[in-house]
Amino acid sequence: MNQYVDISKTLVQCLRLALPPIAVCLTDQVPAGVPRHEGAAPAGCVFWQKAASGAFVTSTPDHELCSIGVYTHNMSNPSGSYKPELQTVLKVLEQMQYVRPQDVTEIPVLQREVSHVVYAPLAATPLPPDVVLLFAHSGQGLVITEAVQQVDANTPPALGRPACAVVAQALNTQRAALSLGCCGARAYLDALSDGVALWALPAAKLERYVSSIATLAKANDVLGQFHRLRRIDVEAGARPTYEQSMARLQG
Repeated sequence: MNQYVDISKTLVQCLRLALPPIAVCLTDQVPAGVPRHEGAAPAGCVFWQKAASGAFVTSTPDHELCSIGVYTHNMSNPSGSYKPELQTVLKVLEQMQYVRPQDVTEIPVLQREVSHVVYAPLAATPLPPDVVLLFAHSGQGLVITEAVQQVDANTPPALGRPACAVVAQALNTQRAALSLGCCGARAYLDALSDGVALWALPAAKLERYVSSIATLAKANDVLGQFHRLRRIDVEAGARPTYEQSMARLQG
């Protein structure tokens, strides 16, 4: 998995990420040597943040405190309480007009049933990832968006609730997706602060995304300095041409 060490390093350096890229690996078997998750989690999105500290594997019971997450991840063999719990949750959300019945069919759900999910820092992933998650503020998201537009040849969708659906969206479509989170994820994850959103990149195209991100991050740094100097000059009363501003930057 040495290639993921380099990819992770590039992403962290180019985007100046506070949290390392997170690998999400869907698997039918528990990988040898990967510890199982211990303790309870209020929702599966919590695993994204915990994975920054090291790899672990989860199964359906680990996700069942959030029936929505079990639903979006199409987790296999849920307990008998899963469907009644999901129905109760959806009824409450409908009463609040937070999720209407017609909204449920629009929520992305993984197309194949999932037995286990391995979460890990991308640099230490024990399996090839299916999706890579990035926690990014708006400035970092600008670079990611520009890179995604080059690779996917379209504008990435911005998803709202539930945050966990962004994994299914990216994997099902094989296109990058942005999640603005949901109130649950923002309550459970310290990393998902008010200024941060979540990006999901389908791993099959990861190297192409990273190549574009590296190029565009460098370009944004140069052009940002260009515009800052140009602002100073204009506010001082000058009317520089583009060539003059570029010469000032290079000088």
